[in-house]
Amino acid sequence: MKKLLKVLILIGLAAAILGCASSPIVDPGVEHHLTILSTNDEHGHPVAFFDYPAPGQGGLPVQATFVKLVRAANKNVLVLSAGDFNTGRAESNFFKAKPDIIGMNYIGYDALSMGNHEFDPSPSEMQEQIAESNFPWLCANVVKENGSYIDNVKPYIIKDYGTFKVAIFGLMTSETAKTGNPANIKGYVFKDEVEVAKKLVPELKKKADIVVALVHMGVYSNPNEGSKRLAANVPGIALIVDGHTHTKLTKPIWIENKFSGRKVPIVQAKCWGLYVAKTDLTFMNGVVTNVDYSLVPMNVKWREKLADGTKVYHFVGNEIAPDKTLQAKLQPYVDKVKAVLAQKIGTATAPFLNKNTRKQETAIGDMVADSMLWYANSQDLKPDFAFQNGGGIRTDIPEGAITKGKIYEVLPFDNSVMIVTLKGSDVIALFNRTAEIVGHGAMPQVSKGVSFTIDTAAKKAVDLKINGAPVDPNKNYRIATNSYLAAGGDGYSVFKKKLDNFDSSLMQRDAFIEYVVSLGGTITPKVAGRYTVK
Repeated sequence: MKKLLKVLILIGLAAAILGCASSPIVDPGVEHHLTILSTNDEHGHPVAFFDYPAPGQGGLPVQATFVKLVRAANKNVLVLSAGDFNTGRAESNFFKAKPDIIGMNYIGYDALSMGNHEFDPSPSEMQEQIAESNFPWLCANVVKENGSYIDNVKPYIIKDYGTFKVAIFGLMTSETAKTGNPANIKGYVFKDEVEVAKKLVPELKKKADIVVALVHMGVYSNPNEGSKRLAANVPGIALIVDGHTHTKLTKPIWIENKFSGRKVPIVQAKCWGLYVAKTDLTFMNGVVTNVDYSLVPMNVKWREKLADGTKVYHFVGNEIAPDKTLQAKLQPYVDKVKAVLAQKIGTATAPFLNKNTRKQETAIGDMVADSMLWYANSQDLKPDFAFQNGGGIRTDIPEGAITKGKIYEVLPFDNSVMIVTLKGSDVIALFNRTAEIVGHGAMPQVSKGVSFTIDTAAKKAVDLKINGAPVDPNKNYRIATNSYLAAGGDGYSVFKKKLDNFDSSLMQRDAFIEYVVSLGGTITPKVAGRYTVK
């Protein structure tokens, strides 16, 4: 009898211990504090880079220093990425994002929520990336056809801080089913994000004191899209750390939950590691009592041009010294890129001159615009035409061998290829503006399928046709352009009226390189006669 009693006591203790391991640690009446550092849409920017108008911005070595400072000042710190670390600069692309993973491992990321561009690598390459990551990859709403999760990907994790536990679950935009690489997403089911979260969050509330949604869904003006929809329809979420739309949130967006009545904060830190979102949560009995938030620039700069023409750069916020150890780890990849950029991609039978690209149609302008159209079509994004600003093209392509490095000189800005939808009336306004900017950097260069005349006297574009037909003011048109223009750059505010947009995240120069290769490598300059100026 004594032995049986002893066994029962041991079983009871074991059950109690196991129960504690899977239950939240609630200390009634005690406030807890958690600092969450988050990035999103890093897109292959592991080292400092030129982002208009200044060099030396961003980079994981700078981020590493910042994270160390925060950890030194705070007991409980959580470092998260809301996805899309793939596809960006050469320092990343050429090595399948290995430098990015090295940097994230060094910094000590706690988790990554998969973004749609995590499907850019092949399935085997994705698995190599997961194996190299010292942090878990999260995604709860993408499963195989048999219902199991992506290999080596978790729906959530539980972080135990001793006096409290935090659940972090991942979601990816279900639009990836349409926008992802068909070859790489084959065999996966992309479930509705909200429906998955409705089932998952109540279970996580039983296991942790607070629940953080680490998602790649996006911030949209429509409250029934992206992370706003998640916040409004799923109760029990303390914070939504978001990505996908490259939104720079200097303060959280607060969305009232339809069921609990509580407001849920959404944070997002633009893109490319230029900023880190710092969110300080205070909570008691599982309920958030205070949120302090700041968007911290990672050596972001602005440029001042002095009267004598000298350019002076100023830091937005404080300068942060890069972590020398991490910088040394990443330098070999920077050095290798220089060698790769020396590689020949083709031959020009004659020079593509750039001197008149701000004044008229040029062969090099036609090539740049056509490369965006070609790439967007290759991704089945169905663009109607492509539109490029002449000032974004910076130098000639000389006769003879064309290297990757030369294309990086021609298109030096970190602009990605985007698809923007405009109403026909706004397309007409877009082209009418061209009559005001002849001779300026905003001067258009357009793809095949576009024809018009810039009438400088009438101050408008006349005889405008897209793919042989006059522009219908009531029809929607899909335009391939660069991310700078898509944001309203060069005074093209009409792009801010876009009905929707999609960022391919492929750098424009890389699309150009792929286009040259697709043409067989040999290119001949020819002005196609797409528009005239009178």
